[in-house]
Amino acid sequence: MEQVRTKVGNGEVIIETGKLAKQAGGSVTVQCGGTVVLVTCVCSKQARENMGFFPLTVEYQEKTFAAGRIPGGFFKREGRPTEKEILTSRMIDRPIRPLFPEGMLNEVQVIATVLSSDGKNDADVLALIGASAALTISD
Repeated sequence: MEQVRTKVGNGEVIIETGKLAKQAGGSVTVQCGGTVVLVTCVCSKQARENMGFFPLTVEYQEKTFAAGRIPGGFFKREGRPTEKEILTSRMIDRPIRPLFPEGMLNEVQVIATVLSSDGKNDADVLALIGASAALTISD
């Protein structure tokens, strides 16, 4: 297990790898205070033929259990992504897309899942940091 700690503002950001999601190409957990985000990335081995664009998929998920809430009523499952989750996915996608080489057609998926949230530290910022770190260490 590798761990990097750095002070940011009044808090400390801890990036760990090798603990969770070992089958992913790259995975990190990013923690600041009581907020923890798991970010994984995988890349296909073969390039997809006849694609006119780079197939990068970014998902950001804020599970209700992360804030200590469980959906009540008839439906106990998570629903569609919220507007905040969609916008955060785009916020992660836009800065990392230009980092890939031109003409790359391998499918890449980056998934950021909020495991716990303390309400003080922004999970979306930690997800962006984690996406960069997970892509850096991926195979």
